[in-house]
Amino acid sequence: MSRSLGRVAAGDTGREQRSPGEEDFRSYYGRRVLKEPVWEWLVPAYLFAGGLSAACAELAAGADLTRRPRLRKAARLGALGGLATSMYFLIADLGRPERFHHMLRVAKPSSPMSVGTWILVAYGPGVGVAAAAELLPARLRRRWPGKLIGALARPAGLASAAVAPGVASYTAVLLSHTAVPAWNEARDRLPFVFTGSAAAAGGGFGMVCTPVDEAEPARKLAAVGAVTELVTSRQLDERLGVVSEAYRTGKAHRLRQWSEYLTAGGALGSLLAGRSRAAAVTSGLALLAGSALQRFGIFEAGVQSTKDPKYVVVPQRRRVDRGEQA
Repeated sequence: MSRSLGRVAAGDTGREQRSPGEEDFRSYYGRRVLKEPVWEWLVPAYLFAGGLSAACAELAAGADLTRRPRLRKAARLGALGGLATSMYFLIADLGRPERFHHMLRVAKPSSPMSVGTWILVAYGPGVGVAAAAELLPARLRRRWPGKLIGALARPAGLASAAVAPGVASYTAVLLSHTAVPAWNEARDRLPFVFTGSAAAAGGGFGMVCTPVDEAEPARKLAAVGAVTELVTSRQLDERLGVVSEAYRTGKAHRLRQWSEYLTAGGALGSLLAGRSRAAAVTSGLALLAGSALQRFGIFEAGVQSTKDPKYVVVPQRRRVDRGEQA
């Protein structure tokens, strides 16, 4: 954008439009530079469900190796349920189910969408086999098909757990590779927020669905994930320059503030729940709600950041001033 076109009238006075605290911000008559995303609530719901599934897969693998059958069963079923729910939201947002199939025609390493699609393809079958082993009736487990599924359950679960970190974080990479300022400027931090949020949700799910005598790994995962989410989420409010305003104001701020309250409360509860089943369930639900609100808050911040041209223009000018390639 040239400097002559960058000048905007404040009313009809011909003066440049400036806001307090901004460094030499100018836009063309205050008009938007970007169109806001056309995505609806299905997308943040998809982000949450996919992260929950990935964390449950990790939790299930750990429970399997440490011989915690009830936690293993709950986590395996949670991984399958989260995956199925996320795929439903994704396909519903695409509008036509065959569009997901069409993405399998090519593998494009430079495209986060293509890489993410293949990550889901590698992740899904193992989750399905591990969950099927938990759902088989006892009489079928002694027959040939049931024995085969039972034998494949552990390697399938471990294989899915190996891919799960990619499932939890690729959506953050997908968002940050768009032109939306609040997502693009947070590209170095967003994967950590998403991964921590997913771990908190998975731990919370394990706390809700598992008796307290087997839920210790879930409580630990929840605490670590919650701390990671809280620390890295706060960086979005403080270290993105002018773009941080999109996270600190409006609906995005309210959603993320409630997310912070619930996540912090759930993390504290996971450490203090002890043998109390009621405290564990309450803390787990708080962690799940906090993780969901985090995704919706980040989504809302991205939408809002496209409505004000300063979130596009100011970072671009700073990159030019530093000699960076736009």
